[in-house]
Amino acid sequence: MLKIEHLKKRYKTGPWVLKDISFEVPDGEIVGLIGPSGAGKSTMIRCVNRLIDPSEGNIQLDGVNLSNLSSSKVREQRRHIGMIFQEYALVERLSVMENVLSGRLGYLPFWRSFLRRYPEKDIDNAFEYLDRVGLIDHANKRADELSGGQRQRVGIARALAQDPRLLLVDEPTASLDPKTSRQIMRLIQSICREKSLSAIINIHDVPLAMQFVDRIIGLQGGEVVFDGKPDELTEDVLTRIYGDEDWTDVKAEDDDLGIDQENDQESEEAA
Repeated sequence: MLKIEHLKKRYKTGPWVLKDISFEVPDGEIVGLIGPSGAGKSTMIRCVNRLIDPSEGNIQLDGVNLSNLSSSKVREQRRHIGMIFQEYALVERLSVMENVLSGRLGYLPFWRSFLRRYPEKDIDNAFEYLDRVGLIDHANKRADELSGGQRQRVGIARALAQDPRLLLVDEPTASLDPKTSRQIMRLIQSICREKSLSAIINIHDVPLAMQFVDRIIGLQGGEVVFDGKPDELTEDVLTRIYGDEDWTDVKAEDDDLGIDQENDQESEEAA
């Protein structure tokens, strides 16, 4: 379980980016983090992963307080937190397989990581993860030969290679077309279900979030202004999060996504 208590973040002398954030994420729950640009979504994810240090508050993962660990202990705990980045963060000149195996670097002694000498079990598991994300036939391709959707799948496989207890996902569909976006979100959802893996997904696409997550947390000005089920995300709530707007199209798009998802699943079953 992830437990965040009174989390605050400020950069030097600037304003508070996060203001007293508190919530829990039980094992196996998928949380969608929504809000306007500058609301603090990416900052919160980076605080959880200790890519940046929180100014105040506690972040606990399975009883371990991540907020006050030394650098070496942070690296040790970060092995258990899979991160999927918006811009993929792949090493373009390396093969797909090598990028996936890089998820194991935190578990290896220095000489193995320096020489990229991975245990046979890690290699076998990497093939399984590539098969799971539909890229087994691309294992030996360079990362820069792949499409955006394929690169995001490599990022998912790399995160799985860490054998994480928590998955943090930062804008996984920002650069993808609508169909590929649904496929990526469906893949993340199914993997989390299979492994009882908790996830926090920072996502701008509200209808997509409503379709694929268990719970939505809405941030506005660094504060939690909504925390509930996707079907509780009314027009009034969306206005509270994003400001005045006609949200009728959002609800309609959510209905359309539901129909598209059913059609996609029927097509997959027929195939």
